[in-house]
Amino acid sequence: MSAAVIGMGALAASPASAAGPAGAGPDARAVFDAKVVFNVTAYGAKGDGKTNDAATITAAVDAAASAGGGVVEVPEGTYLVGSTVHLKSDVTIQLDSGSTLTGAPSGYDAPEPNPNDSYQDFGHSHFHDAMFYGDGLSNIGFTGSGTIDGGGNFITGNPKSGQADKLISLTRCDNLTMNGITLKRGGHFAILINGCDGVRSDHLNIQTADDRDGWNVINTRNATFNDITIAANDDALVFKSDWALGQRFTQGNVSVNTAHLSAKCCNALMFGSETCSDFSHYTFNHITITGAGKSGLGLVSMDGANISDVHYNDVTMSGTASPIMVKIGTRKRCGDSPGIGSVHDITYNNVTGTRAGGYSPTIWGQPGHPVSGITFNNVDLTVPGGHDPMSIGVPSDNGDYNPNSIGTRPAYGWYLHNTDGITFNNAAVRTDSPDGRPAFLADATTNVRLNNATVEPGDGSLFDLGFLGSTYCVNNAHTSIGVAARIDSDAASTATCHRPANDFAVTVTPDSQNVPAGTAATYTVDTTVVSGHPGAVTLAASNLPAGATASFAPATVAPGGTSTLTVSSPPGGLGAVATMTVTGTSGTTTHSANADLTIAPVSTGGGTVSDLSVADTTNAADWSIQSNLRVGDVLYGDRTFTVASLPPGLIGAQWIRTANDSKTSTVDPLASFTVGQASTVYIGVDTRVGRRPFLDSTWAATGAQITDTEGSSTRHFDLYQKTFPAGPVTLGPDADTANSGSMYLIAVA
Repeated sequence: MSAAVIGMGALAASPASAAGPAGAGPDARAVFDAKVVFNVTAYGAKGDGKTNDAATITAAVDAAASAGGGVVEVPEGTYLVGSTVHLKSDVTIQLDSGSTLTGAPSGYDAPEPNPNDSYQDFGHSHFHDAMFYGDGLSNIGFTGSGTIDGGGNFITGNPKSGQADKLISLTRCDNLTMNGITLKRGGHFAILINGCDGVRSDHLNIQTADDRDGWNVINTRNATFNDITIAANDDALVFKSDWALGQRFTQGNVSVNTAHLSAKCCNALMFGSETCSDFSHYTFNHITITGAGKSGLGLVSMDGANISDVHYNDVTMSGTASPIMVKIGTRKRCGDSPGIGSVHDITYNNVTGTRAGGYSPTIWGQPGHPVSGITFNNVDLTVPGGHDPMSIGVPSDNGDYNPNSIGTRPAYGWYLHNTDGITFNNAAVRTDSPDGRPAFLADATTNVRLNNATVEPGDGSLFDLGFLGSTYCVNNAHTSIGVAARIDSDAASTATCHRPANDFAVTVTPDSQNVPAGTAATYTVDTTVVSGHPGAVTLAASNLPAGATASFAPATVAPGGTSTLTVSSPPGGLGAVATMTVTGTSGTTTHSANADLTIAPVSTGGGTVSDLSVADTTNAADWSIQSNLRVGDVLYGDRTFTVASLPPGLIGAQWIRTANDSKTSTVDPLASFTVGQASTVYIGVDTRVGRRPFLDSTWAATGAQITDTEGSSTRHFDLYQKTFPAGPVTLGPDADTANSGSMYLIAVA
């Protein structure tokens, strides 16, 4: 039986006693961060596939929660879970190799009443009817290499009382981990989460191809999905914002890195259709899609959401009904009477689609609400073709979100309607069979640009690229046999190309990376000829993370060439987040592109802080030891000032809430406390007063800052660090007798 290891250390103690069933004595082993492992067999679980082990698993969860947190270990065996297990904060379910939790036909919690259930379907409106359920929980997870399997017993429609339609159902959770396990046959959902903050998934495998959805991520922010595989029947990986919880949410800051997705009937990687709250800052890198009955990459705003800052990098698709579908709709199905939403600032980089169709790739806005600011770089699609010539009039729209909501498009390739600022660089569209429609048609669009486009000539079409009531610019468009593409437009359209005679573009992929401190991140920098014959392009990088260095190989490329950017990060430190700028210069012409780099800190562990003593007796009562440092925390016991920003390495750290009025104290030492193991102590000093006398040369300036909000002002605190062995730590006074700043800050990591 393997032990689960929590945090970053090794097992710290041999089996320890913990409260459990009388006479059983659960297998409880202390680990690095003082959590304990609770083996479900010690609570009576049989693992024979016949005995209902739900009550014993619940007992282990409750025991772990009562102990202040722990790991519930499920060893090899098949465990029938015939009723809902209620998860608890600070408890992780560890599924060992060879372990399977399997579902039953009945015995689960009934769907709870929901006054908002008219705004979304039944499955999205009710959360209790699941194998695992939790609301308002923190620091929870499922890890290991075992399996959770509905066993063919979970419902794909609306469950009756006692039936379940979800494997895992979580609302308003904070810090969720899903690593290594397999989820199968979940009914309507393998996982449904709503209103969560902080999600981390690594090497998750979801198999619901004979049921419905894989993972619905709803109203969620700060999420990372690495190496995820989902084979679904309905939607595979979908991001939504519904009204099931009766409010709007701030959501975004999401990345998906390496995903293998398929969806028999529906969407592989999707935004919507439920779209009440705004979506911003989503990055998808290295995505493989091997089938979608609707959209491969779907992005719709149906209910008033503003969707922006979304980036797709290195996507390979095959077998999709529609490779790319972008739409603004007017359903407005939310509880606070929303307006019409928007879609803008989206990029698609290095996307290949084969056997894609028969719904043409489409960008569809609404009158007065155009889809805007989308750039396609190196997007190459092959569609089935085989359609006869048809009218180039606007097809009908039934108001739904699916690709089939719009009638047959009058172009076999790209069809644009009500858009602004759509750019195609090095785009190509081809057919498997001859098609009588043109390759590209834009209707009621402004500022559409095609640079270096390759198209398959439409068999029987009088033109390849068409524009109706549009302003457009086409540079270097040609057919697959190398002749110039045929361009046609109506009297209401205007060709307008304002770029210099010799111009180029720069793109960087991926547009976001995370690397540990002391390692390097590599990016691919592509240059593209936009018009004419620009000269060699010299590359440079700026706005690097503190201490990082950048190099290009090569540093100068011919237009249309590629370079590798390597950014080396310094070892140690608090980590950093930066939006870097890559600039290309050819003669007097300069273009740039941005890419994000997050340097993850290397943790030193951080010992438990205790025994706080403050010599400033007047204000000592306002000092206290705190945990889990976050943006928004109140910094002082005698003020309402809150944290506005933190270096990544201090997020989640222990810290001490000081008293701002202690800043004038000159008592030395001012404060002392004890750390339970070797730890790094950070002192944040208000930049208005500068480095304090007690911060001698043994304290190193980090170059990082914390900021806080003080009324309408933002204050900056320079961070200094020093590593202490386990034992006492003493700190001198702020001694700001002139009362010109705020009291220093204390964090321990």
